[in-house]
Amino acid sequence: MSMAQQAGPSVTTPPGPKEGDGRTARRPLALRLLARPEVGVFLGAAAVLVFFLVVAPSVRQGSSMATILYQSSTIGIMALPVALLMIGGEFDLSAGVAVITSALTASMLSYQLTMNVWTGVIVALAVSLAIGFFNGWMVVKTGLPSFLITLGTFLILQGVNLAVTKLVTGNVATDDISDMDGFDQARKVFASSFDVGGVQVKITVVWWLVFAAIATWVLLRTRYGNWIFAVGGNKESARAVGVPVTFTKISLFMLVGFGAWFIGMHQLFSFNTVQSGEGVGQELIYIAAAVIGGCLLTGGAGSAIGPVFGAFMFGMVNQGIVYAGWNPDWFKAFLGVMLLGAVLINLWVQRTATRR
Repeated sequence: MSMAQQAGPSVTTPPGPKEGDGRTARRPLALRLLARPEVGVFLGAAAVLVFFLVVAPSVRQGSSMATILYQSSTIGIMALPVALLMIGGEFDLSAGVAVITSALTASMLSYQLTMNVWTGVIVALAVSLAIGFFNGWMVVKTGLPSFLITLGTFLILQGVNLAVTKLVTGNVATDDISDMDGFDQARKVFASSFDVGGVQVKITVVWWLVFAAIATWVLLRTRYGNWIFAVGGNKESARAVGVPVTFTKISLFMLVGFGAWFIGMHQLFSFNTVQSGEGVGQELIYIAAAVIGGCLLTGGAGSAIGPVFGAFMFGMVNQGIVYAGWNPDWFKAFLGVMLLGAVLINLWVQRTATRR
């Protein structure tokens, strides 16, 4: 017997993947960055900014940019909780009229009962959280799509806002509360301005950035953030591994209620009175800002930074059209183009991630 036969069968090591094999090659940094939805919307926001800087020279002024940031912040503060809710796999179509409900509650309660306005503010917060709780509880307990539940809430609040305001004040708007106790202090919190290099900047811009930082930290660094992604991806799988699905979904709807309360207080203390018929259609703006910011309509994916740039794009287009001297009706057309483009980009990102 030969030495080779005595040694037994030889072990052949399978050849490794060739250099450049698509299974092991790392994608270029540019492609990996573009796969992040917030990077795409950042580039889009930068392009829109540059466009209006060229076609509307007045945008280059500090006061104009402060106005754009203010417009963006009033959208962005609400777009943040709406985005978190979308990551959790749900929608809230009542967010726009819920803002007005909150403002009406604080205004009428304070004025009609001649109480300190802070009493109305606190009661309005409780009402807003209760609306969010109701939406979340109905979605969880009935299993119906949040689209249907919150559409019903939208119609209820729209009717209640107008009917109760007429019943209490005899008008479609609330009374002026600017001379009531606590108004000046509340105005400083919700609707004040401060000077930066001779330019007046609204406090909502600061609150917007603070809320965005908190939302980002929650999503990326906390267990609750993991729960949001889990219930948005697959709630049954999330429940199987111990995620409190009911608590997570209801709390997300209540966060939208908190956002509605904050913006409602800003509107009240900015204008001293509230028109009961406002707010209709704003919910679509909030949802669109979140979608443009990279939140998938199917849930389970998104960020808090993306909606910040999405809201900035809205504010930039809304005010940029005015500064450029164009017909403001074009805003809706720009909105549709941005939304369609964002959906297509998100679809590409999702398909790319699936292939990888």
